[in-house]
Amino acid sequence: MFHRIRRRRAEEEIAGILRRHAEFEAQIVANQLPPQHPAQPATAAEAPTGPAPVVDDFLPPELRVPSHDQVEGRMMPWPWPIVLDDEVVACAECGTYRDWLIISTRGQVWLRCRAGHQQLETRLGTAWFNRHSGPSDATHATFEDCLRHLGH
Repeated sequence: MFHRIRRRRAEEEIAGILRRHAEFEAQIVANQLPPQHPAQPATAAEAPTGPAPVVDDFLPPELRVPSHDQVEGRMMPWPWPIVLDDEVVACAECGTYRDWLIISTRGQVWLRCRAGHQQLETRLGTAWFNRHSGPSDATHATFEDCLRHLGH
């Protein structure tokens, strides 16, 4: 007896869902088609009455991110040692092997130690830099401003 009641309730729920779906579909079709006067023949395409309004959907300038051609280079801190070809990369002048600032500019990757020594690292490329860097959190007008921002 109870199985008949459950089956009837399930059938009523399914019928309600199908009815609501049909109503929703009818609303969508009604909103897409322009209303036609019964005496007017239906036309395939209506000509626009005027020019489309110009809408500025761009972000305001203070929220825009500069493109890659507007930026001289990118930097990221790298507090860990860098191991390339089974050897730890160390600064050529002071011997520091961790707490790097990695600079990507003009298709090259440079390493800068905390003491301010810079060296070109030919085994790293911009693809490596892009894979390991996160999104930029700030842009700076000068190299020194960026160094200050990153704590170097």
